[in-house]
Amino acid sequence: MSRIGKQPISIPSGVQVSVSGGHVLVKGQKGQLEMDLHPSVFCAIDGAQALVTVKNPDEKSDRAVWGLSQRLVANMVQGVTVGFEKKLDVVGIGFKVAVSGTALTLHLGFSHPVIFTLPPGVTAAVEKNTITLSGIDKQLIGETAARIRALKKPEPYKGKGIKYSDETIRRKSGKSGKAGAKK
Repeated sequence: MSRIGKQPISIPSGVQVSVSGGHVLVKGQKGQLEMDLHPSVFCAIDGAQALVTVKNPDEKSDRAVWGLSQRLVANMVQGVTVGFEKKLDVVGIGFKVAVSGTALTLHLGFSHPVIFTLPPGVTAAVEKNTITLSGIDKQLIGETAARIRALKKPEPYKGKGIKYSDETIRRKSGKSGKAGAKK
């Protein structure tokens, strides 16, 4: 049995969850999200709770998608009530970030500024050199943060680049040659 899949999802007041066939629709104060479930997964609404079940809990592949589907529906409920955010730090001398509408302008040491267009449903705020991405879709926020980080990954010697705020960079020492060595 899936320990995560068995857990009921509490539905707060003001959130509507509707299931039709394998399609789940969640509406809340921040917006609405929808998703198609795996064919062997079912979702049922029982009062103020949503229960996710599978056709055959003894089969390994069904158990694998059971917990995943439960967490996806729970993330949808959390997204329309509270929302999600991800923070990125831009580290480096001369590295700057600015927001203009739905685009980020990043000066990352290249010969030209990099203009990154945000997908619909993601908003960005910049304070000093910290980018805060927020929205209701957890997967979209994480994917957007990963794409921004990929523009200039942090390097291990000085730590310059774009990193997650909670990420630690393992630093390497530079060259360690002998002080008085001659060629």
